[in-house]
Amino acid sequence: MTAPLLPPLSDMHRVLDDMRARGFAVLPPAGLVSLARARPADFETLAAAWDDLPPDAYLRDGGRYRSRRHSCFVVDGEQVRQVPHRAHWQSLDYNALHGGMLRMFEPIAPGTVAAPVWASLLRALGQRCSALRDPRPWFVEAHQFRIDTADGIGRPTPEGAHRDGVDFVAVILVARHAIKGGETRVFQAEGPDGQRFTLLEPWSLLFLDDARVIHESTPIQPASDDAPGHRDTLVLTFRAGSFQGDD
Repeated sequence: MTAPLLPPLSDMHRVLDDMRARGFAVLPPAGLVSLARARPADFETLAAAWDDLPPDAYLRDGGRYRSRRHSCFVVDGEQVRQVPHRAHWQSLDYNALHGGMLRMFEPIAPGTVAAPVWASLLRALGQRCSALRDPRPWFVEAHQFRIDTADGIGRPTPEGAHRDGVDFVAVILVARHAIKGGETRVFQAEGPDGQRFTLLEPWSLLFLDDARVIHESTPIQPASDDAPGHRDTLVLTFRAGSFQGDD
């Protein structure tokens, strides 16, 4: 089997330069820990929450491979505020498979949100978003995903290569267990260039400028016939002005 392609890594001091130069940056776990001014153990305390995600009841491809939770926040400078629970909405322009529908998922567990590293992470990423644009409140949607291979194949991005209709997207790998595949592909939205690589280390960060790049992750399969596996991610989208659907 061909070895996975490793990501082009940045460090926390080059993140903004790489975002400006190519529209995305990848931080290794140590970089994410430094960015959030946290400790590795702080992130590890979050991981167990991915074992308690309800099935996604909205998959239009008929699959049963995705579980998730979703909550919304406003990050304004140092302040991180959770807003009342609300549905997730995207337009058909950005999600041809699931766009145009209100999807009400179960909220992220209170214990996860209350962990100090949660607010630290959102605050740190919000600060980078403001450095790339201008300081402003950021409307953040947080998605916990588990993609499993119980039925043989799981699709991290069933909608295919896409943009999310926001300003910035952070994709954080939480776990890979007994799977193969799940390659990340990032393409210029207006141009021929693209890169492909696989996030392998838990708590690696892929940070994307959603206006400049299109992204997808390839399907996953079990690494062996012994047992199904899964891929866990935390996806955080940052949008100026309002949440999607409120314009």
